[in-house]
Amino acid sequence: MTILTYPFKNLPTASKWALRFSVQTKTKKTLAKPNIRNVVVVDGVRTPFLLSGTSYKDLMPHDLARAALTGLLHRTSVPKEVVDYIIFGTVIQEVKTSNVAREAALGAGFSDKTPAHTVTMACISANQAMTTGVGLIASGQCDVIVAGGVELMSDVPIRHSRKMRKLMLDLNKAKSMGQRLSLISKFRFNFLAPELPAVSEFSTSETMGHSADRLAAAFAVSRLEQDEYALRSHSLAKKAQDEGLLSDVVPFKVPGKDTVTKDNGIRPSSLEQMAKLKPAFIKPYGTVTAANSSFLTDGASAMLIMAEEKALAMGYKPKAYLRDFMYVSQDPKDQLLLGPTYATPKVLEKAGLTMNDIDAFEFHEAFSGQILANFKAMDSDWFAENYMGRKTKVGLPPLEKFNNWGGSLSLGHPFGATGCRLVMAAANRLRKEGGQYGLVAACAAGGQGHAMIVEAYPK
Repeated sequence: MTILTYPFKNLPTASKWALRFSVQTKTKKTLAKPNIRNVVVVDGVRTPFLLSGTSYKDLMPHDLARAALTGLLHRTSVPKEVVDYIIFGTVIQEVKTSNVAREAALGAGFSDKTPAHTVTMACISANQAMTTGVGLIASGQCDVIVAGGVELMSDVPIRHSRKMRKLMLDLNKAKSMGQRLSLISKFRFNFLAPELPAVSEFSTSETMGHSADRLAAAFAVSRLEQDEYALRSHSLAKKAQDEGLLSDVVPFKVPGKDTVTKDNGIRPSSLEQMAKLKPAFIKPYGTVTAANSSFLTDGASAMLIMAEEKALAMGYKPKAYLRDFMYVSQDPKDQLLLGPTYATPKVLEKAGLTMNDIDAFEFHEAFSGQILANFKAMDSDWFAENYMGRKTKVGLPPLEKFNNWGGSLSLGHPFGATGCRLVMAAANRLRKEGGQYGLVAACAAGGQGHAMIVEAYPK
């Protein structure tokens, strides 16, 4: 195995990062652009995010998506008939409801005249749903959009093997008993071996966890640093949950079961307990474990996005503006999870902002090693010059502004739904903390990434 290495061994450890910065408060400009409609988030909700195989295990994806839509309708009281379009993201599609946005919308009582489509872009599928909605509003095609995402990892499609599928399809076309018997004679028992959903990159045949382990090694991120960061995520999530800060979560009465009211993957542990776990991907020397990785999660999210003038005309007080956004792609083998490093400077430059202007950072946490590798890349002039074509480094997000209410490591990561959670966390934190700008960023399979500026709506 070849491990790409970068000269980052002398960067500060995680325990020192929080001490290096102080929060800056100052009056900042608004990011409104002339002749372009302002797009606002009225509100957003999500079902509780649950470990796969728990309370949602007997549902279908459209059930969760419908619950998010119903929760959004209750939260905002928006009349269904004013919604122009519905867009959802998902990754591992249920074949019976491939356009899950449409099925969920009909189930939630939206008009059959309201179009809906589903997008997929790995872990940034909900981000793509949101920004597609932003484009429709900014261009004047729509005024009111519902964007969201869903993932149900408890029940993923498992197919017959290619040989078995071909045999079954040919049998269906056979016109005589002789043709059928001839086809049946070709059957072999190995045809029955199931074909599981791919958990690896198609282009590299490498799992994301394996790539995260290599990335951590390349950036000299230690096992202890990864465990420390994961413990931070779970501790902050537990604190936010206990203090009622996760206000985007709406209760969901699971048919035949109890009402689910909160995320169930938040599990603050201890460094001693975490150190006992064995490597999950590269054995026996890897540093990525179950404790410092995000877990398979079921959940759905939904947001009400409007043109500002429409929201005000309907009497709403929006939570935030959705401002500039950027998608990036890079090498899916050695830089699979570095999307935030590449997207952050581009979206800041597009918005005319600097790292110091950002009051709330919300980054997707696929793995502790992925977050810390991005930190080290962002804090390196060498990486900026040699890999990004920049003269100076991006800059390190101060930890006191970073994922303060937990992240995907602790709250969970339903692939298709996380993007909306990130944006609502940023919007709600800005309101709570009195900040003006939030920066949302995420990596995704395929070596892709996304970043967006969220601006608090004036109180």
